[in-house]
Amino acid sequence: MTLHPIFAALRKHKAGVVLIALQIALTLAIVCNALFIIGQRIQNVNRPTGLVEDNLFLISQQWVGAPDADKPAGAEQLDAMMKEDLAALRNMPDVTAVTPTNSLPLYTSSRAGSAGINPGNGTYDGLSAGTARVSYFFTDDQALPALGFKVIAGRFFNPGEVQHYSGREERTASVIVISRALAEKLLPDKAAVGQVLYLDGASTPSVVIGVIDRMQGAVWAKTFAWNTVIVPARLNSNYSRYAVRTKPGRRDAAMKAVPSVLFGVNPMRVLDDEESVKSFEQIRAHAYQSDVGMAILMGVVCVVLIGVTAAGIVGLTSFWVGQRRKQIGVRRALGARKIDILRYFQLENLAIACGGAVIGILLALTLNFWLMRNFGMDRIPVTSVMVGVAAVLLLGQFAVFVPARRASNVPPVAATRTV
Repeated sequence: MTLHPIFAALRKHKAGVVLIALQIALTLAIVCNALFIIGQRIQNVNRPTGLVEDNLFLISQQWVGAPDADKPAGAEQLDAMMKEDLAALRNMPDVTAVTPTNSLPLYTSSRAGSAGINPGNGTYDGLSAGTARVSYFFTDDQALPALGFKVIAGRFFNPGEVQHYSGREERTASVIVISRALAEKLLPDKAAVGQVLYLDGASTPSVVIGVIDRMQGAVWAKTFAWNTVIVPARLNSNYSRYAVRTKPGRRDAAMKAVPSVLFGVNPMRVLDDEESVKSFEQIRAHAYQSDVGMAILMGVVCVVLIGVTAAGIVGLTSFWVGQRRKQIGVRRALGARKIDILRYFQLENLAIACGGAVIGILLALTLNFWLMRNFGMDRIPVTSVMVGVAAVLLLGQFAVFVPARRASNVPPVAATRTV
């Protein structure tokens, strides 16, 4: 079958051809970018934090009538209160490890700063060469069993290295543990263990004693998500947080028991089992709520656009079949087989879809460029566009099949009928 009769017929139906081609082009442009956004969101949601996330939960509580942490005596008293909480939690039958912490990966409340290879070489707001933004985690020597991250070089803290001080006090840690990503960024040509870093533009060095594989920062720390510094310190304040690991399958039971245990130690606190005690599963779900919502929204947009485009192809092809019923009968009378009629309409749709796909590719790349410039979106891969083109072409073939099959069933006697 030659393409000349197809193009000759299409020239007689210019309005319908242009309408369907533009509809296919717009669908391709939007669907390609929407699927790319969905893929990025799914990748974000599923990326590992570096922790062993099962059987882990976080306690956030606030003291009532707490001592003044800025005074030495108040800090000592608050630290004693924190130690009492830690001892009570560690004695729970379902608990295997507990560590005090200022935050956890993906938690909305977190602390950020900077780390550099030279003294006084930049703060968070004014970075200089050899400096990187980082997320801070303040924990004690029990963070390794409690959080489950993997030490790949050096060692973790011992009890004698853990300090305690006010959360507003500026104090430089003598030793720190950093993430692999931060080590590769600041010390790419050196073994990180034994090297020194300067935190927040300080002139006092902090010695790197260990490197962990990964530990993600707060959900908002997108540009430095994997640059992590772990500091051996218990921060004394009017509130405290504890990360708790339980025996397998005992997390929910331990979470329910936490309020009675802590109130038994000291009732002068604000604590409830819904907002103050959260599983890491809940923290992850809350952190990625907007990503999941965006993925669902984009998915709905794709389904609607694909459905409208398919309906348009079916409607237009059905209209053309009705218009050409006599011509189809003539072709059947002259010896055309059913498969020839079916193939004709399939090729006709393929020609329209290819023209729309060419326009759609240009629109998809233009839309992606606009999203990159205005919303920081990554460049869409050419392979993703090609997959979108293939999907649109297949959609057209499936959509046209039913009316094309109906056309192939037109009998030769239709050539003798008048409309």
